[in-house]
Amino acid sequence: MGAVVLLRRAGWQLLQRCESVLKHQLTPTQRTFCKSAVVWRVLDENKQPPPSSSPRQDSETQHPDKQTDSEAHQHTRPSYTGEGGYESEGYESEDQLQQRILTASLEFVPEYGWTSEAIAEGAKSLDLSAAATGMFGNDGSDLVFHFVSQCNTRLNELLEEEHKLVQLGQTEKKKTDQFLRDAIEARLRMLIPYIEKWPQAMSTMLFPQNIPTALNLLTSMVDDMWHYAGDQSTDINWYTRRAMLAGIYNTTELVMVQDASPDYKDTWHFLENRIDNAMKVGHAAKQVKSTGDALVQGLMGATITLKNMTGLNQRG
Repeated sequence: MGAVVLLRRAGWQLLQRCESVLKHQLTPTQRTFCKSAVVWRVLDENKQPPPSSSPRQDSETQHPDKQTDSEAHQHTRPSYTGEGGYESEGYESEDQLQQRILTASLEFVPEYGWTSEAIAEGAKSLDLSAAATGMFGNDGSDLVFHFVSQCNTRLNELLEEEHKLVQLGQTEKKKTDQFLRDAIEARLRMLIPYIEKWPQAMSTMLFPQNIPTALNLLTSMVDDMWHYAGDQSTDINWYTRRAMLAGIYNTTELVMVQDASPDYKDTWHFLENRIDNAMKVGHAAKQVKSTGDALVQGLMGATITLKNMTGLNQRG
């Protein structure tokens, strides 16, 4: 335990030097070490015990021999044994802490956008130190990707539930075009609570350093859609169908953030037309060209349009 205490103190001292540097570009090794120091500080500050009562109050209110089993259980703190063999009480992993902070931060996105300020407010709402923002990048991408991952998980659960109902004979299986349309609409409707700030999120995902993660989340989402739609192709159609659906999603998303019609009626009409056109494409060569055009149109359109939209109130 003495080694752990010394390590924590050393981490705190290092943190004081690192917190200001975390806002600038660091090498991966430096960033990891400084982030670890931030985690220790946040966890330790959150673990501070409440002020102890006076000896007189303790003697008047409670006697050790009279403490009930339930009271003793309430004062028992969870613990686990770390890799070094030392027992740590009440700590959560760095990833768990980050996920908890990001989830709490979503409440503040409508006011602060996809920014470090929103993350700071989220940390405060959990009674955590403002130093928690040092665990995340400055471009807001951690918050954006956290939300996108949540939405993809929620969509997967909805599709799985519908699939089970079809297997149980409690609902009819939809045609492929209708299924894909409904899946994309369900996914896009998840953006509505944050639609005013979503152009900022789209722009953030187009930063060069964020594109690989954004594409990974996009391809995972469309793969789930095709999986539950019943696609079993193993040839080139496997790739073209997913590229086609990714293009449709991107362009429809771009239409949605500019749509001022009631309940995004124009967006869903655009989506329906795009799905219908895609389903009518039969020749493989034409399909490859169509999917390529859709992806280029979506990415180029998003890049140009979002430069003009970011930070503006599109539905005001």
